[in-house]
Amino acid sequence: MKINKKQACQADLRQRILTLDIEPGSVLDETVLSRQYELSRTPLREVFQRLAGEGYLTLEENRGAKVSSMDIASMRNFFQSAPLIYAAVGRLAAENASPRQVTALKNAQHLFCEAGENNDVFGMAMYNHSFHHMIGEMAGNAYLTPSLSRLLIDHTRMSQLFYNPKNDQEQQLIWTACEQHDRMIEAIEKREPALVVELTLEHWDLSRGRMEKYVRPDPLPTEFDLGLSEGKKHAL
Repeated sequence: MKINKKQACQADLRQRILTLDIEPGSVLDETVLSRQYELSRTPLREVFQRLAGEGYLTLEENRGAKVSSMDIASMRNFFQSAPLIYAAVGRLAAENASPRQVTALKNAQHLFCEAGENNDVFGMAMYNHSFHHMIGEMAGNAYLTPSLSRLLIDHTRMSQLFYNPKNDQEQQLIWTACEQHDRMIEAIEKREPALVVELTLEHWDLSRGRMEKYVRPDPLPTEFDLGLSEGKKHAL
């Protein structure tokens, strides 16, 4: 099916938000985007309405569209809700998944691991997004699906840090995540809901610490870390 300009705009803005090309809290300039995507104001605003409904944007009267923020309140809600929603979705996926869906999940996992081998940070983040979104489709729950989709927006934005390892230990976490995906697929395929919940929570614990660094980064170096002499400390 041919994708029209409005659909292409929606898809591109989603990806740019997920990969932090457009930062959280950014106000979208209608004039710039209208020219960039070759859309008039009316269809562009329809795109904004759609993305706002999905949780990517917030619309403020007389102030236009803004990328959903990642402030303290939203991050608190995220870390409180994520394990509950992921676990519930995983259980239902193990109960309801079709063979066709399992095959699609395996394909997404193959692409995720391939991106890892190529050190493709954005690729890993996006294929991980697809992987967990597919598990949501397997669950097929009209109440949980919107919550999962909203969680995945912030999860994917924060995962840029997780998939950009700074040392061998952090690189190993990525391979562990890949192995956990494989075990989750196997448990879903064998229809073992309790095991899927266990693996899901294990998978969440793996990534949680790295994602928390997004909102709780290491402190800036002190005068002692910088190795300043006693005479130079007060010269800054």
